[in-house]
Amino acid sequence: MEMKFSKNDFIACCGSTKFAEYMIADGPYASYEKAVAAANYIWFNKVDVNGWLEAFGGHPQIGQNPSSSPAHNISSTSAQWSKGEQSTALATATDSTLQELYEWNSRYKQKFGHVFLICASGRSTPEILSELKRRFSNRPIVEFEIAAGEQMKITELRLQKLFSNVEVSASTRVQSTASDVTKVEEGRVAILGGHLTAPSIASDAKLSAATTRARPPITTHILDVARGCPASGVEVLLEMYNAIQPGPVFGGSDKDKWITQGSSTTDKDGRSGQLMKVVNDLSPGVYRISFNTGKYNPNCFFPYVSIVFEVKESQKTEHFHVPLLLSPFSFSTYRGS
Repeated sequence: MEMKFSKNDFIACCGSTKFAEYMIADGPYASYEKAVAAANYIWFNKVDVNGWLEAFGGHPQIGQNPSSSPAHNISSTSAQWSKGEQSTALATATDSTLQELYEWNSRYKQKFGHVFLICASGRSTPEILSELKRRFSNRPIVEFEIAAGEQMKITELRLQKLFSNVEVSASTRVQSTASDVTKVEEGRVAILGGHLTAPSIASDAKLSAATTRARPPITTHILDVARGCPASGVEVLLEMYNAIQPGPVFGGSDKDKWITQGSSTTDKDGRSGQLMKVVNDLSPGVYRISFNTGKYNPNCFFPYVSIVFEVKESQKTEHFHVPLLLSPFSFSTYRGS
C-alpha cells in the first residue's frame, strides 16, 4: 500500500520547503525504504544551498528546549521529535556541561552561520560536546557538507517515525471497525502491531524486523606498534561514497561525493566509539575510515590515514572490523572480526 503524506509531514522531517515539495512530487511511497532512497537523492542532488540552510534553521541548538527556540520554522511535531532525539543528551547533562555546550554552540554559529547539527539520538552531552569541539576546526565548506549529512540522518529517523505512526493508526482503525474479525485475523494484526511499535531509535533496520546486531556493522581500533600499546584519543571519521554517483576512481577528484556516516575518538583501549547506527543490513557500497594520525603523533610521517574498502551486496549482513596498525613511518590494516 502506498503511503500519502502532506507537505507539512515532510517539512517536519527535514525543515526544507523545497525538500518537501520534491518528496510530494516524487511520491507516494510504498515503503519506508523507498522514501529514504528518494529523500537521499533529493537532498543531495536537488535541494539547493538555501534549502539546506532552511532545514538547519529548523533545529534548536543542542541542549536547548525546542519549545523555547527562536527558530521560526520549528513545527510542533518537529519540536517534539527534537526533544526525543535529545533525551539522552539532556539526561546526561550537568549545569557545567550545559553551560559549556551553550558557549560552544554560540562560537560555532558565529563561525559557520548556522546551528551545530548532529544526529543526537542516543548520544550523551559529553560525546556531543567533544564532537562539536572537533568539528569547530573544520573549514566552513567542509563543515557545511558534514552538517548536511547529519541532517539526512535525522531525516531518515523522522521518516521512520512518520511511516510507523501512519501504519499504527491504520492498524488501529482496522481493529476498531472489524468487530467480526476471526481469531486468526486478530492474531495477525496483533503480530503486525508488535512489529510496528517496536523501539527503533538507533536503527535504520526495516520496520518489520527487530535489530539483531549488538554493535554497529563497521568498527575499528588503532594499535601503536612503535609503543606497543593502544592509540587513544585519535579522531576517527567514517564516510560512504554516494551511491547515486558512479564508484570512486583511482586518481579521480571525488572528495565532494563522500558522505559522513559518523565520527568518534578512540578510547584507552584504542577502540573507536560508535561510528554509525546499529542496523541489520549494511548498505552495500564503498566506505572510507580516516584517522587523524598527525594530531595523535605530530612527528608521524602521515598527517592522516584513510582506508577505503567495499561492502558487496552479498556481505551486507556481515561485520566489518577494520583496524589500523600504526608506527611513525608505516601503517597496515586488515579485515578483522
